Amino acid sequence: MSIIPLNKVTIFGIPADKKAVLEGLQRLGCLHLIPLKTLAKTAEFATAEPAKAARQALRYIMDVRRQRHQVTDESEFDFDQVVAQALANKQKRRETEDKKFFLVDRLDELEPWGNFTLPNLEELGGYRLWFYRVPHPKVATYREALKKLALPWQIVYESERNAYFVLIAKEEPQNLPIKRTHAGAISPQELKRSLQQVEIELDEVTAEQESLSRWTFLVSKYLSRAEDAAALQQASYMTKEEGEGRIFLVQGWLPKRDLKRLAAFTEQQGLAFLAEPPRPEDNPPTLMENPITLAGGQDLVRFYETPGYRDWDPSIVVFFSFAIFFAMIICDAGYALVLAVIMAYCWQPLGKSPGGRNFRILAVVGLVFTLIYGILAGSYFGIEPPPNSLLAHLKLLNVDDYDEMMKLSIGVGCLHIILANGIVAYRGVGIAGKAKPLGWIAVTLGGLLMYLSSGAVVLFDLGVGLGIGGLLAILLLSSDRPLNSPQSLLLRLFDGVSSLIKISQLFGDVMSYLRLFALGLASASLALTFNQLAAQVYHAIPRLGLPIAILILLLGHGINVLLAIISGFVHGLRLNFIEFFNWSLSEEGIPFQAFAKKETNL
Repeated sequence: MSIIPLNKVTIFGIPADKKAVLEGLQRLGCLHLIPLKTLAKTAEFATAEPAKAARQALRYIMDVRRQRHQVTDESEFDFDQVVAQALANKQKRRETEDKKFFLVDRLDELEPWGNFTLPNLEELGGYRLWFYRVPHPKVATYREALKKLALPWQIVYESERNAYFVLIAKEEPQNLPIKRTHAGAISPQELKRSLQQVEIELDEVTAEQESLSRWTFLVSKYLSRAEDAAALQQASYMTKEEGEGRIFLVQGWLPKRDLKRLAAFTEQQGLAFLAEPPRPEDNPPTLMENPITLAGGQDLVRFYETPGYRDWDPSIVVFFSFAIFFAMIICDAGYALVLAVIMAYCWQPLGKSPGGRNFRILAVVGLVFTLIYGILAGSYFGIEPPPNSLLAHLKLLNVDDYDEMMKLSIGVGCLHIILANGIVAYRGVGIAGKAKPLGWIAVTLGGLLMYLSSGAVVLFDLGVGLGIGGLLAILLLSSDRPLNSPQSLLLRLFDGVSSLIKISQLFGDVMSYLRLFALGLASASLALTFNQLAAQVYHAIPRLGLPIAILILLLGHGINVLLAIISGFVHGLRLNFIEFFNWSLSEEGIPFQAFAKKETNL
């Protein structure tokens, strides 16, 4: 859990060697380039992303159920031809699927009229068939209108909602209360034959798409080369020439640990470089590094913001606090086991990318915490364990006890904010840098003790003392102004009063953690409601009660699990990103982007 120290390095070389030097730095892959001049418009156009069409083609040929064996021999590979074939196949798939949807909808619309074929106009003496779908409440009115027209008609089908009329007339009847249905001139039988042909075409399109998937690696490789070339050109525009063009400079941020690699590279290339630590006025990018098993927290942090270079890396804290909050919101051991089965099924697909591997570790930890919390809450798909059983003895939390659950949620919130201020105090410099967060810790802990005292005078008095002491520390010690005159004393007090205004925010942030209790209670209540509804249906309907009850349980708990997952992610992250970050991070940083090659190899 750390932010990697960086050095600003400046590399000096001969302009004739610039391209070779930049290519070498790109292969080295550890330098975050600093532009030494403003990029011109020509550079902006030159460094555009590779062709959008080619990237669309790559995504399309990757989206197949079965990937073909990858071709690695470039001698038979035509990049432009493969991209064109993929995009043509994509367009054909879209058109074929549109045809299929149209035919399916058309058949559904014509199904009530039966399998009919319209005769030629000559066979009916110029008469036509007109089709009408009439809602049952309007059937009587429609019959009266037909009687006035004196036209032959017939009801060919009746559903629960509509009656289907067929009229015979040379022209479309006017003044009818219902507009006619456009049946068209193609019979349902012909539509079915067309649908079958379209499905065959769709199978052929799918087969061609799978066949094109054999080029996925090479298309990706060519696109990576294009990106590398664009990045190399952009890096060339970011350099600067000095000494009337006799020397060129490349500047960037380099991890301090990679100085030996850079030294070896410059010695091999016959270059000179200067490395210096960041100056106070510099704004270095942030490169975070965490253990592989806990890298999921780093992904969560970067999803919202990147900490400043001089700040700290909250990845591990976010990793575990998110898992705890997720568990408190799910609040059911049965749901945890279901999600664990789903995660086991998705384990291998998630392992294909670094982000997927990080996520699955985070998910496992979150589900373990959810299982433990669900056991402590004694909830298994909304069902409590039998009395005197082992699971019943493990139940230590009562979700229906509002007072205790509110105390638990507020306690978790206070500890989370105390941790944030504790880290700030540990990293603070000087009395003001440490006194202010320590004061907020005292205020938060004091308020928590007063809330949890439940009539215990000692705890209440201790909480009052901590609160007053914390407020005085913030008022008197949170300013770093030198105290050398009465005017400076007033300014220090003004700074202290300004800092105390944040107490309303502290109260609101602590109360925000009540969502853990509220969402957990909502999840448990919905689970119990679906169980009761299923039981009532089972007892009320003699024969069909069991399958209907099972359906209610499956749908009900499925919806509840989905809502709980969404709530767990949204609010579990929100409490970290908003409440915790607000008290622990002071600035937003720039992500470290290494100037490195992207070309892949098997």
